[in-house]
Amino acid sequence: MIGLKYKNDKYIFHENIVNDVPFLTYPLFEETGIVNHGFSTRLGGVSKGCWTSMNISMTRGDDPKDVEKNKELIAGAIGVRKEDFTYTHQTHTTNVARVLPEDKGRHFMETDGLVTDVPGICLVTFFADCVPLYFVDPVKKAIGLSHSGWRGTVGKMGKVTVEKMMKEFGSDPKDILAAIGPSICQNCYEVSEDVIDEFCKAFDESLWAELFYKKDNGKYQLNLWRANEAVFTEAGILKEHMAVTNLCTHCNPDLLFSHRTTGNKRGNLSAFLALKEM
Repeated sequence: MIGLKYKNDKYIFHENIVNDVPFLTYPLFEETGIVNHGFSTRLGGVSKGCWTSMNISMTRGDDPKDVEKNKELIAGAIGVRKEDFTYTHQTHTTNVARVLPEDKGRHFMETDGLVTDVPGICLVTFFADCVPLYFVDPVKKAIGLSHSGWRGTVGKMGKVTVEKMMKEFGSDPKDILAAIGPSICQNCYEVSEDVIDEFCKAFDESLWAELFYKKDNGKYQLNLWRANEAVFTEAGILKEHMAVTNLCTHCNPDLLFSHRTTGNKRGNLSAFLALKEM
């Protein structure tokens, strides 16, 4: 065990350590047999200082040589090639791009989601409290990976990604397996009223009591996990095909990067998803 603190005892993640590199996987996806995937921790890399130690993001100020070594380590652990990593360059949009064979290794600018049906290409997104969204269609053999902060959640990034898979690959939402990854929990996520106003516009009033509550200081505690689960449902994904995280980044600052904990002095966590080459 890595030593992570979960919010409940539901079995959502499988903790793996391969070649001394810890990472998380979902039994939901492992059972399909068609993908390699994972979610990194802070452990198992070579970065130093505030980036210690598994950071593969080049936007944080980390030593490029350490980042390249970390890419090699995490790729080997998950079972993919670092040359096949294909990245988002996230700006809290709901832009989702299709990744083609010639896009291997590319950084997609102004893009927070990627989809592909090309075996071998490994989609990569970055996090430090925001919500990772994974999608696997075992029927059409297609995948998607998206980043959803509060703006992305208001914009229903999960639904946008599903619609992109429907358009590009003919996916049926009822076939898609979807997961909400490690991110900040409601108890740790305080927001102002202007954020809540946006959620009130985006989500039906029947959900408000599950999504947020007001505190005596005039601030609110927001539940991004429940909000993204509701977005999955709206997109047509079946309840039995969802895995909703019970792991908070802010509650595990020694093991997971958290912007709320350390601000900009940090690395990024990464989500990985690739169709296996059969």
